[in-house]
Amino acid sequence: MKNHISIIIVNYNTSEETKDCLRSLDDLETWGFEYQILVVDNGSKEPLKLSTNFLRHHPRVELITSASNLGFTGGNNLGIKYAANHYDSDYFLLLNSDALVTKNFLKELYLMAKNDPKIGLMSPKIYFQKGYEYHKDSYLPEQLGQVIWYAGGKIDWSNLISFHIGVDEVDRGHFDEARETDFATGCCMLISREVVERISTLDNRFFLYSEDVDYSLRVKRAGLKIYYCPSASIYHKIASSTGGVGSQLQQYYQTRNRLLLSLKHGWGRRKLTTAHLALRLLLKGSSTERKAVLDLIKSNLGKQSYV
Repeated sequence: MKNHISIIIVNYNTSEETKDCLRSLDDLETWGFEYQILVVDNGSKEPLKLSTNFLRHHPRVELITSASNLGFTGGNNLGIKYAANHYDSDYFLLLNSDALVTKNFLKELYLMAKNDPKIGLMSPKIYFQKGYEYHKDSYLPEQLGQVIWYAGGKIDWSNLISFHIGVDEVDRGHFDEARETDFATGCCMLISREVVERISTLDNRFFLYSEDVDYSLRVKRAGLKIYYCPSASIYHKIASSTGGVGSQLQQYYQTRNRLLLSLKHGWGRRKLTTAHLALRLLLKGSSTERKAVLDLIKSNLGKQSYV
């Protein structure tokens, strides 16, 4: 193996965040690997433009364009397939356009992957970017920028929810142990070539949200491991391309895909719990939640109108 990593960043109407993300990648530490940065402009209303001067100062960046919005799943799948065909990459790193990285994060992920070939997916410790914390007024000024967004993932099948371990907690070193976890996050996820060859790419039926949990479950079913790597860290500005936390778009896809995930991977009582939740949302949910349930019932998956 030549040890090549393709970093895939999907841009959807986040040109300034994407450029900030690219600048944060300027000083990456490497250790025995080469890398390429692929930016997928995912049908943005204003196409992403990277000037000749910008590309001259960022020679590892290549821009790929899609005429339509393929969603988080389709945009990343386009990048993965391009990377496999053009660079024969050994690893694919999915990275949100609203993320900022530390210079050693990729080296730490790579070293963990090389030390254990049975790891199929891994994610770093992820902090809220300073000032983007959910409850920023509840922290001391010196704690901002040290608040955790992801330190591993947990699936609660009894309530059909998946959540981040450590979210909203100030980092005091209590999540510094590398360990297996229920799911890696699509915000920053290193995928081995073996995973893509064995189970293919993200499921386009999800389009947006829960696709990372689905992918993690598929990887585990294939006999590979999911790991949290705390020695690697990045920062996240949160939901820049989806209208912000609590938007109708977010509510629609999270509701529909929460149910889709359970139907796809659940069994026995899980499916019964799914049916009860769907009925409750139909009777008492918001109009957006009701539409999400109805679309699932009708198999209107992938990209859908949510209002």
